[in-house]
Amino acid sequence: MPTTPAAGEGRRPTLADVAARAGVSVALVSIVMRGAKGAGADTRERVLRAAEEMGYRPDTRARLLRSSRSRLLGVQFGLHHPFHTDLVEGIYAAAEPAGYQVALSAVAPSRGERQAVEALLADRCEALVLLGPEMPVARLADLAAQVPVISVARRLRPAPPGVDVVRTADDEGARQAVDHLVALGHCAIVHIDGGRAPGAADRRRGYRTAMNRHGLADHSRLLPGGLTEEDGARAARALLAEVPRPSAVLAFNDRCATGVLDTFLRAGVSVPGEVSVVGFDDTRLARLAHIDLTTVAQDIPRLAELAVGRAIARLEGERDSETAPGKETVIAPRLVVRGTTAAPGAG
Repeated sequence: MPTTPAAGEGRRPTLADVAARAGVSVALVSIVMRGAKGAGADTRERVLRAAEEMGYRPDTRARLLRSSRSRLLGVQFGLHHPFHTDLVEGIYAAAEPAGYQVALSAVAPSRGERQAVEALLADRCEALVLLGPEMPVARLADLAAQVPVISVARRLRPAPPGVDVVRTADDEGARQAVDHLVALGHCAIVHIDGGRAPGAADRRRGYRTAMNRHGLADHSRLLPGGLTEEDGARAARALLAEVPRPSAVLAFNDRCATGVLDTFLRAGVSVPGEVSVVGFDDTRLARLAHIDLTTVAQDIPRLAELAVGRAIARLEGERDSETAPGKETVIAPRLVVRGTTAAPGAG
């Protein structure tokens, strides 16, 4: 067998390296790697074995760039949002079997949405899947004039032309949480608000609607909060100073709820013995054994599947619909009861 050229340390093996190791032409290696006809079974096995031994991986991005299409779905996500992390995993699972690759671009305190999106467009992404976008509607409309845009987990009324919406019925989720707490016997239920975050207005509305329906309008109360553990901790410290203290808290999301739990734990307040706590999203954080958070679950696999499906439909089946009104798909939430809720004084 011919001697394999010595690859420089850290250098990625090439088709030529695999061809030399397998004792075949570069063209034949290319045929095998593309899964095309023209290579016998023995040759195909020899090439694949050589590629595996050398750690060769096809350069999919280069091949796509040589074609007229990139088949890339650009995903903008929040770097510090566990909910977005779970969504990204679902997007990969939905996109790859359909023959699409995923390009990620993070939003962080030092990197805004504009920069994240521009990076995806520069990477020749054919469609944008934006997780919880906070940019103005006019900016979404500008992007939709360039590529199909799918907004996930944010209500848009009305959606700009060319922008599809996939979201959870956030108001229904908040109603389910309040119904659960009232059924346990709670009346003084506080909602730690999400401010201007996507979904916050719907969760506020659902909370108020449920409190009114149960005849608890006088007990309805919003406390300023936000998306992070720090926001939840700040709200919890305000509650610790109150006498009497509310018996139940509905936090904007799981991160916010975790901040509440940590602050109560440090102050010696029993959860759920003295205060019940409910989160929102059912992220991996909520499912950790030492947190065991009652929360409102969003159907993450379904949201991801629908978002990818709408993007591909725009690209492959609805190329003339970029100026049509956006399509909205709303998914029902589901309450998941764990260890942070109980009847008042149950501890």
